[in-house]
Amino acid sequence: MRKILLTLFFMTGILLSAQVGINTPSPKAKLDVNGDVNLRNKIAVQDATDNSLYQGNNDQVLVSQGLGYAPTWKTLRIPEYEPNKFYLIYNNSFSDKVGVTFTDSENSTVGMASRGATFTKGKDYSSLQSFKKIDGLSQTISVFSTQSKAYFLFETVVQADFGGNGNPDTSIDYACGIFVDNKLVNLRQRNLKAISTTYPFITHTQIGIVENLSKGNHTVSVACTRLGSYEAQGKTLTIGTNVYTNINDFIAQSSLKVDVYEVPEVFNTIIN
Repeated sequence: MRKILLTLFFMTGILLSAQVGINTPSPKAKLDVNGDVNLRNKIAVQDATDNSLYQGNNDQVLVSQGLGYAPTWKTLRIPEYEPNKFYLIYNNSFSDKVGVTFTDSENSTVGMASRGATFTKGKDYSSLQSFKKIDGLSQTISVFSTQSKAYFLFETVVQADFGGNGNPDTSIDYACGIFVDNKLVNLRQRNLKAISTTYPFITHTQIGIVENLSKGNHTVSVACTRLGSYEAQGKTLTIGTNVYTNINDFIAQSSLKVDVYEVPEVFNTIIN
């Protein structure tokens, strides 16, 4: 008797409203199922481009696009995060071939004895005289968590127009700093000496780290200065730029690599 009644209700739904109700006498859609559904084969939706039936790809889910729009297949993006662990959230690298140049009249006014007191962490760029930014390395990075560690790898080539006399007394001190929001987070000092050949150069590499930047966008930049000269009157110091013939633009260019590790707090949508 129950099967007969269900059949009658089913036929009534078709005749009166072209709606089919299973286990319900009042279907609210073209197919209204009141109960469990067991699918033994495939689900397909009509492709809007060519009206073909599309079953989606492996591991995709069927997602509603709102009232009046057909559902669509989407791919889940579920990161496998563990609580309280750092993960690489941001990674990028930048390069610059313009660099900066210092003549012998652009030595810093900071004497050797006062360098330690002057070049301190958190010092504002505007207060550091004679520094020049490498413009192509000034970039914006994003931080999404209050727990973060940002690592910076800066590399460039430093060169001077020394003659090939190999005089060890001919040299130039210089320094390069990494800044976040114009605050000094890392600085390295080095010295370029004359050698037996002309136009000597060295590869300068430094690594900096800053922890727990505030959430949001931050500006990362690199700036260098000529600190002092020794028997180098009239000599020019170049950083990250090709001027002479013993190297080229590719060798002389500057690069900055940025990695930001975070304990995730905010997750992007898991559906593509």
